[in-house]
Amino acid sequence: MERIAIYPGSFDPITMGHLDILDRALRIFDKVIIAVGEHIKKDTLFSTKERLQQIKEAVKERKNVEVAHFEGLMIDYAKKRNANAIVRGLRAVSDFEYEFQMALMNRKLDSSIETVFIMTRGMYSYLNSSVVKEVAKHNGNVTTLVPPVVAEALKEKFRN
Repeated sequence: MERIAIYPGSFDPITMGHLDILDRALRIFDKVIIAVGEHIKKDTLFSTKERLQQIKEAVKERKNVEVAHFEGLMIDYAKKRNANAIVRGLRAVSDFEYEFQMALMNRKLDSSIETVFIMTRGMYSYLNSSVVKEVAKHNGNVTTLVPPVVAEALKEKFRN
């Protein structure tokens, strides 16, 4: 049986920390689907179409990765895609409480799909999309924080 994981997020934008989690998930699973979702409480800098394009470009050299958009409950999308697991990255203890609640709710909705937490490497523990956008907004160098396609897109967004 193929081991398929869903790696959900808003990825606005995708960072090197996200890619680190992806690479480590690829060691565990046969296929990882990066699922770009909409978060009701989040205003995004990039449109869904832009995020999908950026992620596809960033992961094009990796095998067994699919990039897709989803709406609705993550657990329903995971079932639809025959996934065995949902991958979530953890940076700090502060991430854990929210992620733990989500994992428990997903288990309540479908106990056949596991949630797998992957701790970020220490070098990325401070990194999140909001920090990246703030640095880019003030013309800071983000080239070591995001893939080249994203660095260019951020530069373009904040040029105006």
